[in-house]
Amino acid sequence: MKAIEMRLAGVPVREVMEQLNVRNKTQLKTWMRWYRNGELHRLRQPVGKQYSYGKSTEITSELEKLENRYLKVADGRAKKVQGVGKEVEAELVVACIASFQGELSVLQACAWLGVPRSTYYRWKARNKDMNESNIVERIRELCTQHKFRYGYRKITALLRFEHQINHKRVQRIMQQEQFQCRVKVKKRKPTGQPVQVAEHLLKRQFQATGPMQKLVTDITYLPFGNKTLYLSSILDLYNGEIVAYNIADTQDTSFVLDTLNQLPDQQGMMLHSDQGSVYTSQAYQGTVKGKGITMSMSRKGTPADNAPIESFHSTLKSETFYLEGLTCTTTAIVEQTVRDYISYYNSIRIQTKLNNQSPIQYRQLAA
Repeated sequence: MKAIEMRLAGVPVREVMEQLNVRNKTQLKTWMRWYRNGELHRLRQPVGKQYSYGKSTEITSELEKLENRYLKVADGRAKKVQGVGKEVEAELVVACIASFQGELSVLQACAWLGVPRSTYYRWKARNKDMNESNIVERIRELCTQHKFRYGYRKITALLRFEHQINHKRVQRIMQQEQFQCRVKVKKRKPTGQPVQVAEHLLKRQFQATGPMQKLVTDITYLPFGNKTLYLSSILDLYNGEIVAYNIADTQDTSFVLDTLNQLPDQQGMMLHSDQGSVYTSQAYQGTVKGKGITMSMSRKGTPADNAPIESFHSTLKSETFYLEGLTCTTTAIVEQTVRDYISYYNSIRIQTKLNNQSPIQYRQLAA
């Protein structure tokens, strides 16, 4: 009985075992099961024998006494949960049944309190909604206080100074209430499908046996002048020569078409690009087919499929604008710098893979 009273009072199992010299925690579970089932008479039976004792008046009164004590301790209040002719308080019932967890099932606890199980779950859901509204309001306060500079991770860290909360719950609430961080807004990719996408025919085979067999093209930004310019270039994989390029302040289909039209009409060429909208447009694809060019395109989100032209654009910026400190200059200087470098790149700049020759020298000697 002492062990049962201690467990009902919330004393941990280990402490009960130490104080009462109980060697097996299974014994405690057995005593608590007898108590919950109203079989306190079994405590009087000799060890190892199954005697059947009836429930006397004394045992029943003891059971009622323990029940009342259990309700008081679990609820933390010195009043009964249910009164005659009075409405049961929803918050009190929910808190009381929550304290019974581990000792009684929800069905047994509801039977003790005289509350239908469906009513308990309805009250519990309502309390959860009330708690949810409090959490939402607190998150709103924190986001407003920090001027929406924090994402859900930092808001969760602040909330955990007050009480335990899961970061997924905070993230869900911030998404529903539009409380997301406004400093770094996520860039949403367009959901539309490209008009015409070609297969990945190049397959990273960046070597060619002759000029104008395999070409790669791409567009890069030139944000170094009064306004942002764009460079569209086409590179020959045979010798790394830039065979066509164009500079403009708009990135549209006509921009890349001007670059494409600089190529000679020659059969058997393969032109590789990414899946940019200008390359998948009907106008560009029609011009490519009209020139007898086979089109190849990189896979989505795989810039390595077009590595040679990406490398050239990086080299151009590193050896001109960044090297000479031309990161804030005029538009005319930007255009002239690019033109001069491409001329230098094709005619003068030697490459190790070309036996220390420039692209044009390599092509001329091979011819």
